[in-house]
Amino acid sequence: MTSGGMKTAPNKRPYICIPKKLIDLLAEQYELEHGLLVEDLNPYINEGYIQAYFREWGTIKSCKIRKNPNSGKQKSLAFVKFSCEEEADMADWVGPHNIGGTEVKVRRFVTFKGEEDSEQGVDGATVKPRPRPSMGLGYLLEDAQWLDEDE
Repeated sequence: MTSGGMKTAPNKRPYICIPKKLIDLLAEQYELEHGLLVEDLNPYINEGYIQAYFREWGTIKSCKIRKNPNSGKQKSLAFVKFSCEEEADMADWVGPHNIGGTEVKVRRFVTFKGEEDSEQGVDGATVKPRPRPSMGLGYLLEDAQWLDEDE
C-alpha cells in the first residue's frame, strides 16, 4: 500500500473539498490527485464536452458525470481530474465558468491516489450511446408459405 514512501488508498476513494493550506498538509502524508467538482451542469452535457472545455488549462486524466441526487432540479455533477495540482488550480482560478450556456459552480477537490492509478495511464472518458428507440411493432416471419397462396 505504499509507493516510494507515500501511502496510497484502496479502490474506493473519497473526494475531499478542503482549503488549500490543508491540502498541502495532506499532501505531506499521501499521494494526492487533484481535480474540480463542477456543479449545476446541464443534464445534456456529456463527458467529451467537459474534457474539451477544461483541456485549455491542462491535461485531463479522467472526467465522470453523475446525476445530482441532492438537487431538486435535473442537474448533473462532473468530477474532472487533472494530471497535476497547478493545472487544477489554474482551471479553478480563471473565474466563473459558463459551460453549455449555464454558469456552473466549481470547487477544488483532492482524492487519494490509488494503486491502480499509478500503474495505469490516462483514463479516457467513454460516452455510452443512447439505446435505440423502438420503431413500433415488428416480427420476423419464419415461414412465409402463406404468402404464396396464389396457386
